[in-house]
Amino acid sequence: MDSLVDFSKEPGVKVQTEEDHRGRGKQIGIMGGTFNPVHIAHLVAAEQAMTKLHLDEVWFIPDNIPPHKDAPIKISARDRATMLDLATRENPRFRVKLLELFRGGVSYTIDTMRYLTKKAPENTYYLIMGSDQVNSFHKWKDADELAKLCTLVGIRRPGYPQDPHYSMIWVDAPDIRLSSTYIRRAVATGTSIRYLVPDPVRKYIEEKGLYRD
Repeated sequence: MDSLVDFSKEPGVKVQTEEDHRGRGKQIGIMGGTFNPVHIAHLVAAEQAMTKLHLDEVWFIPDNIPPHKDAPIKISARDRATMLDLATRENPRFRVKLLELFRGGVSYTIDTMRYLTKKAPENTYYLIMGSDQVNSFHKWKDADELAKLCTLVGIRRPGYPQDPHYSMIWVDAPDIRLSSTYIRRAVATGTSIRYLVPDPVRKYIEEKGLYRD
């Protein structure tokens, strides 16, 4: 299966504007991460946040170089973006935005939110974070400013200690304890990942031979 993401297009992001929506902005959820690979826990969290907070859309924004992880990303940005596209295309309210990949360098959420709020200030942005991200958010670059540019949303995990330093909207979601690290290890050891990732993503991983090393 060939890549479905065309990196030759304009290296920007189409942001819904006031004119597009008859004078009102949209409620946009933002989910960032390496998505290496995207899995069902990502999608469930996005869906729960979108429906419970009545968001218009959720944007998945893959990192170029994550600031909080030491291990290098061994597969291409094109592969990660293509898997995101495959995983989200059946949901008309999910979008994949590649602005951090096109921007290059280390991907800081504050840079993305400064861009989005300047480009379309009429939109309201909700930064959706998992439990581990909630507890480390105060260490993110320019966290104080970031908390003012968007509404912080935490996905609550039962039994997981939460220590947020900032005001947070909490969303309850099914407790799916799954990580991209687990998916990669499963593939490397020949363990099935069926039903852990969307089936088009599983087939892409198999056909491309990803994560086998």
